[in-house]
Amino acid sequence: MDAAQLDAAGIVVRLWCEEEETRVDQEAELRRLRWRSRRGMRELDQLFNRWLDQRYAQASEAERGVFLLLLDCEDDRLWKWFLGHERPADAELDALVQSIRALPPAG
Repeated sequence: MDAAQLDAAGIVVRLWCEEEETRVDQEAELRRLRWRSRRGMRELDQLFNRWLDQRYAQASEAERGVFLLLLDCEDDRLWKWFLGHERPADAELDALVQSIRALPPAG
C-alpha cells in the first residue's frame, strides 16, 4: 500500500469509529430515556415507548428537548392530555402530545 492508500484507509477507519461511537451514545441515551419514561401507569409507559421506538431517531434536538419537558410533567396531568380531556398550555408540548396520540401501536 502506498501513502495515499494508507491515508484513505485511515480516514475510513476513523469515520467508522466515529459512527460506531455515535451509535453507541445514541443507544445509551435511548436506554436512559426508556428508564426515565417509566411511570406508574402502563398506558403512559406504552405511549412514551411508542414515541421512542417510532420517532426518537428522526426527531430534531428541539423535539427531543420537548420530550424531556414532557417527562417532567406529573402523571395525572399527562393522562388527561393523552386522553384528550385537557391540552397543555405550551404549544410545543401540545404538538408533541398530539403527535404521540396519533402514533399507531407497535404491531
